[in-house]
Amino acid sequence: MHLTQPLHKGRRERPDALACVYAERGRSYAELVSRVARLAGALQRLGLETGDRAGLLGLNSDRYIEGLYAILWAGGVVNPVNTRWASAEMAYSLNDCETRLLLVDDNFLDFLEPLRAKCPALETIVYMGEGEAPTGTVDYETLVAESAPAEDALRSGDDLAAIFYTGGTTGAPKGVMLSHANLYADALGTVAATPRPARAVCLHAAPLFHIGGLGLVFQLMPRLGTHVIMPGFEPAAMLELIERERVQETFLVPTMLRLLLDHEDFGKRDLSSLRYMIYGASPMDAALMDRALERLPGVDFMQAYGMTELSPVVVVLPPENHAAEGRAKLAAAGLPINIAEIRIVDDEDNDVPTGTVGEIAARGPMVMRGYWNKPEQSAEALRGGWMHTGDAGYVDEDGYVYVVDRIKDMIVTGGENVYSAEVEDVILRLPQVAQCAVIGVPDEQWGERVHAVLVLHEGESLSHEDLVAHCRGLIGAYKSPRSSEVRHEMPMSGAGKLLKYKLRDAFWEGRSRRIG
Repeated sequence: MHLTQPLHKGRRERPDALACVYAERGRSYAELVSRVARLAGALQRLGLETGDRAGLLGLNSDRYIEGLYAILWAGGVVNPVNTRWASAEMAYSLNDCETRLLLVDDNFLDFLEPLRAKCPALETIVYMGEGEAPTGTVDYETLVAESAPAEDALRSGDDLAAIFYTGGTTGAPKGVMLSHANLYADALGTVAATPRPARAVCLHAAPLFHIGGLGLVFQLMPRLGTHVIMPGFEPAAMLELIERERVQETFLVPTMLRLLLDHEDFGKRDLSSLRYMIYGASPMDAALMDRALERLPGVDFMQAYGMTELSPVVVVLPPENHAAEGRAKLAAAGLPINIAEIRIVDDEDNDVPTGTVGEIAARGPMVMRGYWNKPEQSAEALRGGWMHTGDAGYVDEDGYVYVVDRIKDMIVTGGENVYSAEVEDVILRLPQVAQCAVIGVPDEQWGERVHAVLVLHEGESLSHEDLVAHCRGLIGAYKSPRSSEVRHEMPMSGAGKLLKYKLRDAFWEGRSRRIG
C-alpha cells in the first residue's frame, strides 16, 4: 500500500474531473498529479532524500494537499506542524525528528526567524503563500513551474509516511510514527465501516495538521472525489461553501457542530446536498446530538473513535444507531472496524468480563510503528502487540464499545469511582449550559471531589444549588458536583479538544500526588 497510488488512479480514470477546490481555484486530477510530480522533483533537487522529514506549516489549502503528496511522492516523511502552537513548540517538533525542509504559508511568516534560530537541521523553507516569496525562502509556484516531474518513489507498506506530534497534553509532545500501510489500511477500513459514495464532494473544515482532518483526505482520495478546502473552520463560511459547492460529506468535532447549529445563517442556507457527517475527536453529548438530528434530518451521522496512534479510527457508530429505531446504542462509540481487534484489559493486561470497565486496547494494521526516538514509551504503549489507548471503556453483549472516560480523568471520591463523561453528559442537558468539564480536585474529606467548570450561553445564569439538584435527579449523589465555577471560555487544543489538564493544574499545583 502506497498513499500516492490514488493519484495514479485519478490521472488514469478521471483526468478531467475536479480534484480540489480552494477559494477561486479548481484543479483537475490531471493538473493535481502533474503539480505534485513537479513539486516532488523540486524537493528532491533541494536536497530531500528518501526518508527525510519535511514539514507543512499552514492553514488548509490546495497547496497543503499538494505539498503533502509531493513529499510522499519524493520519498519523504511528512511532519504536519500544529498551527496552534507557539514557536517553541513548533521548534521542538521540527528538531525532534530533524525536519530538513519546511513548507509555510502567509499566516506563519512571523515564525520563520524564530524557527531558523532554533532549528539547526532546518535547511530550506518553501513559501507556499499567495504573494511574493520572502527573502530566504524558495517560491512554491516557481518550483512547480520550472521543475521536471519526478518519478514516484513508491514508498509503501511499513515505510514511514508521517510523524504526527500529539497535542502535548502531558509533558513534551510525542512523535507518532505512521506508515503508508497504517494510514491507507485505516482509510479503507473506515470507508468500509462508514459507507459513502465514490466521486463524493467533501468539505475539509477540520485542520489538516490533525490526523482527524487529514484522515478524511486519505479516505476520499481513493474514491476520486472532489476536495473542497476551507482555510479553517468558520461557521458562516462553511454554510456558504456547503450551499455553493453542493457538499455531500464532511468531518467535524462536536465543538464545530455546535457552532454551526447555533449560527444565525444556519436556517438561511440550502444544505440539502449534505448527506454524510462524521464526527469524533471528543465526546458528543446527547443534547447536541438530538439538536443535530432534528436540524439536519437528511444527514447520516457516523461517530468515529480512535486516536493518532491508530491512524486514527478503530471504532465506528453507524447511521442506523442514530436513527430512531437504533438509538438504544447511541451512547456507544460503536463497533470495531473490520481491520481492528478491540479488547478491554485490567491493570495486568488480562481480559475483563463483558460489561466491565477496563482499558481499551487495539490491534491491527492501523497501529502505529511507535513514538519517534522514544523506545521505552513505545514499548509501554505497544506491550503485547496491542496499542493501549489510555481510555477507560467496556464492551457490551452485542460487541459495541463504550468509552467511559480517559483513565486519567477518573475521579476517586470517598472510595467511589466517578467517570467525568457521565457527569458532563447530565450537566449538558441543562439549557443554560454551552460547555462543561468535570474534573477531580483535592478535598480534605473525600480525597477528591467532583468539580464542574461551566460555560453558559450568553445571558444565562445557573446557581450551584440548581446544578446539583438537576444532577441528583439523574445520577447518584456521590457523582454530583460538590463545587462548580463559571468561565467565559474553555482551554482548547488546535484540534478542538478540551485541555482538562489546564483546568486541573491550578487546583493541584504544589502537590506531589494528583489524586486524593
